[in-house]
Amino acid sequence: MIQYECLHHVSLSVTNLEKAKHFYSNILCLKEIQRPNFDFPGAWYDIEGQQLHLIVDHASQTIRQDKRLSSREGHFALRVKDYNAALNWLKSKDVELLEKPKGMSGFAQIFCADPDGNLIELNVDQADL
Repeated sequence: MIQYECLHHVSLSVTNLEKAKHFYSNILCLKEIQRPNFDFPGAWYDIEGQQLHLIVDHASQTIRQDKRLSSREGHFALRVKDYNAALNWLKSKDVELLEKPKGMSGFAQIFCADPDGNLIELNVDQADL
């Protein structure tokens, strides 16, 4: 049997590190952290003790060709403290959004994508709306 402590990190492929860093640092407001000096470019972010790793890989097979927002494609989800504050912030930054405040999941969800089309869900429990 496997016993887990937590989700440690999620890794995403990106093609343009500067655009990706702008999105994750300035739009999603994540804190960049020190990254080992690998022989390939990337960036790491801290998310309340877990990590997001961006890896530049132009040959990646995981970059979505169809950049339309979808809640059914692979994505990672971040729990936010205030749904409306997150929604208003993203709208003020002209981020394309897919809003699902009353979905069957029980989460009020906002979907967006980084410059490479990696999908991100921001959510709160629907009871917290």
